[in-house]
Amino acid sequence: MRCLGPRDPPVIRIDALWLAVEPMDMRVGAERLLARVVQVFGEARAHHGYLFANTRANRVKLLVHDGFGVWCCGRRLNAGGFMWPKCSDGTSLTLTQQQFDALVLGLPWQRLPQSQVITRM
Repeated sequence: MRCLGPRDPPVIRIDALWLAVEPMDMRVGAERLLARVVQVFGEARAHHGYLFANTRANRVKLLVHDGFGVWCCGRRLNAGGFMWPKCSDGTSLTLTQQQFDALVLGLPWQRLPQSQVITRM
Protein backbone atom coordinates (compact mmCIF):
# COMPACT_ATOMS: atom_id res chain seq x y z
CA MET A 1 0.00 0.00 0.00
CA ARG A 2 1.20 3.51 -0.77
CA CYS A 3 0.37 6.79 0.97
CA LEU A 4 -0.71 9.59 -1.34
CA GLY A 5 1.39 12.71 -1.07
CA PRO A 6 0.43 16.36 -1.61
CA ARG A 7 1.45 16.25 -5.29
CA ASP A 8 -0.63 13.18 -6.14
CA PRO A 9 -3.87 13.87 -8.04
CA PRO A 10 -7.12 13.46 -6.10
CA VAL A 11 -8.83 10.09 -6.32
CA ILE A 12 -12.18 11.64 -7.17
CA ARG A 13 -12.29 14.72 -9.40
CA ILE A 14 -15.19 17.09 -8.74
CA ASP A 15 -15.61 19.96 -11.19
CA ALA A 16 -18.98 21.24 -9.91
CA LEU A 17 -20.88 20.84 -6.65
CA TRP A 18 -24.66 21.04 -6.44
CA LEU A 19 -26.63 21.50 -3.24
CA ALA A 20 -30.09 19.89 -3.10
CA VAL A 21 -32.23 22.15 -0.93
CA GLU A 22 -35.08 19.69 -0.33
CA PRO A 23 -34.40 17.31 2.58
CA MET A 24 -33.60 13.67 1.81
CA ASP A 25 -34.01 10.56 3.93
CA MET A 26 -30.45 9.60 4.90
CA ARG A 27 -31.34 5.90 5.01
CA VAL A 28 -31.32 5.81 1.20
CA GLY A 29 -28.31 4.58 -0.71
CA ALA A 30 -26.47 5.65 -3.83
CA GLU A 31 -29.11 4.29 -6.24
CA ARG A 32 -31.93 6.32 -4.71
CA LEU A 33 -29.79 9.47 -4.56
CA LEU A 34 -28.81 8.95 -8.20
CA ALA A 35 -32.48 8.54 -9.13
CA ARG A 36 -33.24 11.87 -7.41
CA VAL A 37 -30.41 13.61 -9.31
CA VAL A 38 -31.73 12.26 -12.63
CA GLN A 39 -35.28 13.27 -11.68
CA VAL A 40 -34.23 16.87 -10.92
CA PHE A 41 -31.51 17.44 -13.55
CA GLY A 42 -32.43 14.91 -16.24
CA GLU A 43 -28.97 13.34 -15.97
CA ALA A 44 -26.03 12.89 -13.61
CA ARG A 45 -23.00 14.54 -15.14
CA ALA A 46 -19.52 13.07 -14.80
CA HIS A 47 -17.26 14.79 -12.25
CA HIS A 48 -20.19 16.58 -10.61
CA GLY A 49 -20.98 16.20 -6.92
CA TYR A 50 -24.52 16.32 -5.52
CA LEU A 51 -24.96 17.11 -1.83
CA PHE A 52 -28.07 16.14 0.17
CA ALA A 53 -29.09 16.75 3.81
CA ASN A 54 -31.75 15.39 6.12
CA THR A 55 -34.59 17.50 7.58
CA ARG A 56 -32.63 18.46 10.73
CA ALA A 57 -29.52 19.25 8.62
CA ASN A 58 -27.23 17.29 10.95
CA ARG A 59 -26.41 14.64 8.31
CA VAL A 60 -25.29 15.01 4.70
CA LYS A 61 -24.51 12.66 1.85
CA LEU A 62 -22.40 13.44 -1.20
CA LEU A 63 -22.97 11.57 -4.45
CA VAL A 64 -20.26 11.88 -7.13
CA HIS A 65 -20.37 10.46 -10.64
CA ASP A 66 -16.74 9.84 -11.66
CA GLY A 67 -17.43 8.86 -15.28
CA PHE A 68 -17.45 5.10 -14.54
CA GLY A 69 -19.69 4.77 -11.51
CA VAL A 70 -20.86 6.64 -8.47
CA TRP A 71 -19.28 7.36 -5.09
CA CYS A 72 -21.44 8.01 -2.05
CA CYS A 73 -20.18 9.25 1.29
CA GLY A 74 -21.86 10.63 4.38
CA ARG A 75 -21.07 12.94 7.27
CA ARG A 76 -22.86 13.40 10.60
CA LEU A 77 -22.31 16.21 13.08
CA ASN A 78 -22.43 15.16 16.74
CA ALA A 79 -23.56 18.62 17.83
CA GLY A 80 -25.23 21.41 15.88
CA GLY A 81 -26.07 21.23 12.22
CA PHE A 82 -24.96 22.17 8.75
CA MET A 83 -25.85 25.67 7.49
CA TRP A 84 -28.48 24.49 5.01
CA PRO A 85 -30.59 26.91 2.94
CA LYS A 86 -34.36 26.85 3.43
CA CYS A 87 -36.10 26.72 0.09
CA SER A 88 -39.32 25.00 -0.90
CA ASP A 89 -39.39 25.36 -4.68
CA GLY A 90 -37.16 22.32 -5.34
CA THR A 91 -34.29 24.32 -6.82
CA SER A 92 -30.63 23.44 -6.44
CA LEU A 93 -27.60 25.62 -5.80
CA THR A 94 -24.06 25.40 -7.10
CA LEU A 95 -21.17 25.66 -4.63
CA THR A 96 -17.54 26.70 -4.96
CA GLN A 97 -14.88 24.44 -3.47
CA GLN A 98 -14.33 26.94 -0.66
CA GLN A 99 -18.07 27.04 0.14
CA PHE A 100 -18.25 23.23 0.13
CA ASP A 101 -15.27 22.96 2.48
CA ALA A 102 -16.92 25.39 4.91
CA LEU A 103 -20.33 23.71 4.66
CA VAL A 104 -19.10 20.21 5.51
CA LEU A 105 -17.30 21.62 8.56
CA GLY A 106 -20.54 23.23 9.75
CA LEU A 107 -19.35 26.80 9.10
CA PRO A 108 -21.50 29.65 7.68
CA TRP A 109 -20.52 29.13 4.03
CA GLN A 110 -23.07 31.68 2.73
CA ARG A 111 -21.05 34.49 4.33
CA LEU A 112 -17.64 33.57 2.85
CA PRO A 113 -17.45 36.52 0.40
CA GLN A 114 -18.22 39.01 3.20
CA SER A 115 -15.78 37.40 5.65
CA GLN A 116 -12.84 37.80 3.26
CA VAL A 117 -13.05 41.60 3.29
CA ILE A 118 -12.69 43.86 6.29
CA THR A 119 -14.34 47.22 5.85
CA ARG A 120 -14.38 50.34 7.94
CA MET A 121 -17.67 51.10 9.66
